[in-house]
Amino acid sequence: MNDRVSQDARKRLARISGQVAGIQKMVDDGRYCVDILTQVSALRAALDQFGVLMLSTHLENCVYGNDCSDNDNCSNMSSDERLAEIKVTLNRFLK
Repeated sequence: MNDRVSQDARKRLARISGQVAGIQKMVDDGRYCVDILTQVSALRAALDQFGVLMLSTHLENCVYGNDCSDNDNCSNMSSDERLAEIKVTLNRFLK
């Protein structure tokens, strides 16, 4: 993973962590359930976007070999192996 993507991922995770802490505080303060659910929805969207970042990075760098520095075998994948990797990755992400 290149530095730009890693930095973006860390920022997103920090925001997500803050959102979780905020939801915990709302629960502790006995806030209105609908307000908490609104924040849960925002948290879910932030997690989805983080997942999309990780998924697209994996596909670009590992499956299609745009950055083989972490995995020297990535550029040697056959089309069938790439397709299998994409299926496995999507299956894990979409569960």
